[in-house]
Amino acid sequence: MFRTYIKLAWRNIWKNKIFSTINIMSLSIGLSASIVIGIIVYYDFTFDQFHPDIERIYRVTTKFSDPEGVNYSSGVSVPLVDDVDENFTGIEKSAFILAFRPYNLQVSKDDISFKEPTFVIYTDQNYFDIFSYDWLAGSNEQQLLKPNEVVLTASRATEYFPNKKPSQLIGETLIYDDSVNVTITGVVADFKQRTDLVFKEFVSLNTIKKADRNGPYQSVSWRNTNSGSQLLVKLEEDATVETFQKQLDQTAIAHENQEDITMGAKREFYAQPFLDIHFNQNYSGFDYTSVSADKSVMFMLGVIALFMLLLGCVNFINLNTAKSFQRFKEIGIRKTLGSSKKQLITQFLGETFLLTSIAAVFSIVLSVWLIDIFGEFIADDISINILADLRMLSFVAILIALVTLLAGFYPALVLSKLKPARILKGENKVDNGKVGLRKFLIVFQFTIAYVFIIATLLVGKQIHFLLNMDMGFKTDSIVYIDTPTNVDGVKSRELLAQKFQTIPQIDKISLGGGTPVRVNYKTVFKVDGKDGEQVADIDVVFGDSKFLDLYEIPLLAGRLPINDTIKEVVINKTALSKLGFNTPEEALNQIVNPTNFPLQITGVMDDFQNGSLKNEVSAMAFVGDIYRKYSSSFNTVHLSIKGGSANTMSTALTNVQNRFDEVYPDSNIAINFMDETVERFYKKERSMSKLLNWAMGLSVLISCMGLLGLVIYNTERRVKEIGIRKILGASILQINNLICKDFVVLIIIAFTIATPIAYWAINNWLKDFANRTEISLWVFAVSGFALIALSILIMSVKTIRTALKNPVNSLRLE
Repeated sequence: MFRTYIKLAWRNIWKNKIFSTINIMSLSIGLSASIVIGIIVYYDFTFDQFHPDIERIYRVTTKFSDPEGVNYSSGVSVPLVDDVDENFTGIEKSAFILAFRPYNLQVSKDDISFKEPTFVIYTDQNYFDIFSYDWLAGSNEQQLLKPNEVVLTASRATEYFPNKKPSQLIGETLIYDDSVNVTITGVVADFKQRTDLVFKEFVSLNTIKKADRNGPYQSVSWRNTNSGSQLLVKLEEDATVETFQKQLDQTAIAHENQEDITMGAKREFYAQPFLDIHFNQNYSGFDYTSVSADKSVMFMLGVIALFMLLLGCVNFINLNTAKSFQRFKEIGIRKTLGSSKKQLITQFLGETFLLTSIAAVFSIVLSVWLIDIFGEFIADDISINILADLRMLSFVAILIALVTLLAGFYPALVLSKLKPARILKGENKVDNGKVGLRKFLIVFQFTIAYVFIIATLLVGKQIHFLLNMDMGFKTDSIVYIDTPTNVDGVKSRELLAQKFQTIPQIDKISLGGGTPVRVNYKTVFKVDGKDGEQVADIDVVFGDSKFLDLYEIPLLAGRLPINDTIKEVVINKTALSKLGFNTPEEALNQIVNPTNFPLQITGVMDDFQNGSLKNEVSAMAFVGDIYRKYSSSFNTVHLSIKGGSANTMSTALTNVQNRFDEVYPDSNIAINFMDETVERFYKKERSMSKLLNWAMGLSVLISCMGLLGLVIYNTERRVKEIGIRKILGASILQINNLICKDFVVLIIIAFTIATPIAYWAINNWLKDFANRTEISLWVFAVSGFALIALSILIMSVKTIRTALKNPVNSLRLE
């Protein structure tokens, strides 16, 4: 019986090649989108699931809030580490990890040097008690308790000692930064499963104390928080996170600072579930070179996949109910010969299953293509190979079954309910209810297509607006180079700047801290005004006397600081307002923080965007290297390249790298382009735009394929009517209008429904932007006209072709 169903299904598919092709293409697109989304979701949700007791492991993070907004840090104050270890209850183990970024490493015996090894941390035995590693050499007992000990992963051990086994490495010596000697006491296997624990080298915490290398670790201030100082805890089996969080809240309150309370500032500690690290956009993960998975993007991908799948199923339902009249006699005869309703439904579902299975095969090929297209905003190691996982295969099987039911059950039910007596008498008209359903589904399809078209155009318009809006400073032909963090003082940076001056392609050079859009220092300014003390949170930009000129940031009043180390400051217009000054001239020569590190205001600069244009301009201050006697803030060299050809830029950058290597031979150079830095602010929005572009294209394609199928059915059903009308004098244009007008009305209804939906969605999305474009009416008009015109063109191809045929051929049997 099953074999008979398959043969009948294949025969029917082959007989209706056009309709079968449309169904297979529509379902393939929907299935491929679902498979790709399934792969991405499965990939991200399987991170760190393999750790024992992972549900009891947490990372403690810090949240700062004040009247200006909220900031988040993955780190904690160092005193909290000992407080949790000594005074908290319900803690099985707690481990402190401190990021360590050496600028070089030497393998002592072979004198082989490695520049800037990554994923190095300070930690202790507790880390290996919380996370279970497979030890290839050494053991978990008594590890990292003494100074100058290090444990390596197998991959890092192979990198440093390519010709030695793990057991041969115990006792070998590594030298960090030419001064810190450590002995290898263990080698652990790298995790084979997906994990956010990317660490490759584990140096004992006691090494820091002996080497006196770390300001952050020795800091006893509760006010100092470093994102590299992180605390991991594993709760006892009977402990609850609510109890742990309550203790964190009490500790934060106990160590509040009175000045923060006065300013309305607040600090909170948060117990972050370890599995949340992979997804939380507020707190960075352990790999600073990558960003956390974005659940909002995943949700959008899921919505798009769902709609693509629904559109494919809608096409199937529409086309199969529309052409059901072609099978009336078959159904009537089968029922007369004894076929039950259940058998007919099984047969029709079998046909749907066969079509869906063929579509699934094509969707695998499409999935490889889609993964390549969306590669820029999904993880590098996401590939079609993930489908080989048993759980993913089960997902695909369930998906095929669901699509079979969703697409095939209603047409099967409609056909199986037909009465054989009526069929054999020729009463085979389709009920009005079925026609009404098809009209509803057409409206549904084109409503989705219209929403995607309008959203795509408006999102693209907003991104174009952001990328072309004036930031308030120069971004073209500007590059900046960060110097090694281990270098003390400013002399080597000044030497580097002098060497850059010999490069003919460089126009201007400046030493500074961050860039105008990468502010690394935030402080509070206080001014004694007419109405009492005025207080404002200020973002501080460090730079020499050439900094503002290089970035073309104009002064509105006053002058720059006299030299790089004098305690003078230039504020922007936003800071001017927040500090209570009415005019730039009123602020000149006023003293900021008169009782604590006073600074004299010597100038007022124009506002510039110190971050993404999604946010308002912040209150800012420009100062020189005012903390130089403690530590220089001039750690970045900014360069303006002379305009010219790509060859000029290439030559300049080659010379820049050569000069850098002369001054810092042990460090790798990272050349950053200012315009690319600005564009990275909108990576998420650009990814969203690309997603919508593809969603728009695919939804329009599926909808138009379904429309074409219905027009083919409609013209074939009315071919004799067309012939009669043509003989009676109807023109080809009149016949075309007759066939197309009903569909055009449905598309106009879809546009009417889609317009408020798209407007509401985009308007809500734009609320997140401080600077946003207008929702222009022309976008809606163009969208409406374009899809209607495309639909008429597609319909006309078939109707005009049918109308051009000789009516004698269609009427000769009448």
